[in-house]
Amino acid sequence: MKTGKILIGLSLLIVVLLAATGGIIADRIFGFSLLDEILPGKSVIDRKIVSEESVVIKVAEEASPSVVTVSVETPARRVLQLNPFGGFSSRVEGGTPQDIGTGFIVSQDGLIVTNKHVVSAGDEAKYKVITKDDKEYEVTQISRDPANDIAILKIEATGLKPVELGESSNLKVGQFVVAIGTALGEFRHTVTTGVISGLGRGITAGSVFEGYVERLDNVIQTDAAINPGNSGGPLLNSAGQVIGINVAIAQDAQNVGFAIPVDTVKSALSQYNSTGGFPAKAYLGVEYQMISEETATANSVPQGAYVVRIVGGSPAEIGGVKTQDVITKIDAEDLRTENTLGDVMTKKKPGDVLQLEIWRNNQTIKLTLTLSEFSQ
Repeated sequence: MKTGKILIGLSLLIVVLLAATGGIIADRIFGFSLLDEILPGKSVIDRKIVSEESVVIKVAEEASPSVVTVSVETPARRVLQLNPFGGFSSRVEGGTPQDIGTGFIVSQDGLIVTNKHVVSAGDEAKYKVITKDDKEYEVTQISRDPANDIAILKIEATGLKPVELGESSNLKVGQFVVAIGTALGEFRHTVTTGVISGLGRGITAGSVFEGYVERLDNVIQTDAAINPGNSGGPLLNSAGQVIGINVAIAQDAQNVGFAIPVDTVKSALSQYNSTGGFPAKAYLGVEYQMISEETATANSVPQGAYVVRIVGGSPAEIGGVKTQDVITKIDAEDLRTENTLGDVMTKKKPGDVLQLEIWRNNQTIKLTLTLSEFSQ
């Protein structure tokens, strides 16, 4: 009799253990919380494997209210175009709002971060931002960071939801990321995913007439799909924190996009909050190409910045710089591929007087010119 009771007891114990083990396995593999009711409060029950799908959904739900679409309206103008069947026809450009980029809210009272190139349509352009709930706000102020492709927009609003800014100093290749933006200037709040595929990349950006070709160093490379219109939008980590601002894509490539690290964005915001703006950028007015040591040796020319084009009325033209000149030194500082004209110009201010050493027609000449302020 006792033996029977013992066997029954052991059988019940085995059943309970099997049920508990099965519940734990189901909880780990399928996300079932079978044991939560049986053994409430146990830390082992609270451990869950979070799927990529749930992470993306959570990030999108939490961050999307902080992401905005940037829209521009330029004055209407009639443009003539050649008709392939003979004669001319015309079309009207501008006059209607057009979604052109993305931004994200960084303060409850209406500060929004985007790319500088998103808001570069000229003084006559009018910008709006559209929130996730389709509310539209006029942009009342634009502050452009001359050192980076970053702009800060101001709208009259309160109670907005700012996005959380993370850190970019400890990023790792392979880290999961989410991008949100107005893809192709048409599809608002498009969510794409990927990984960080490279760190410390260098790309060029900006207009050739900005005084120098702007180089963005230490940018993040990602394979998350970034399309025209995503510019200015956030690149987020799995915690929903902004780790970068989407800035560019590589031409003739698939899934090669770039983002400015959020630490650079935070530095720009800190400067804006301290001074209410950014310092003016020095303007030279040349388009150039750097001559490498190999190219210089092969062509019997010095290393330096080869002048491709000069802006009319610029300090360069007024100072006597000509196309096909090679600028070899600025203030006795040698120009090399590792110390470009752009690198030197970032240290200059409007009003600075420069001493240029130029190679022209197999002769070295010296010029003096005064930098002006770049007008966006």
